[in-house]
Amino acid sequence: MDNPKIEILWNRVVDEVLGNDTEGVTGVRVKSTVGEGDLEIEITGFFVSIGHTPNTGFLEGKLELDEKKYVKWTTPARTYTSVEGVFAAGDVADSYYRQAITAAGTGCMAALDAERWLASRGL
Repeated sequence: MDNPKIEILWNRVVDEVLGNDTEGVTGVRVKSTVGEGDLEIEITGFFVSIGHTPNTGFLEGKLELDEKKYVKWTTPARTYTSVEGVFAAGDVADSYYRQAITAAGTGCMAALDAERWLASRGL
């Protein structure tokens, strides 16, 4: 926050990355989340960080979530959730690593857990 080359724009979300095939990224349009006007900012590069808040609001009351709103695994090193036959993988179930490669790995784990769960029921 003390770097003079960085301007922090609070309460804003990206609406559109601007540019063309010749020049690449030339700007960004941001919208206010608190009713202020849109801004267009000249830039030559754009990096996206998706944040650290899991997108699990739709699961509240349906699956057990931890205090940070991540899906809780009920069995260590397994993708089982509080609902039988429902498995969780990726960033919504990983409050520690939160990385694409671990998401891919737990996705594979969930697929295997689901396959074994179905097979145990003759399905």
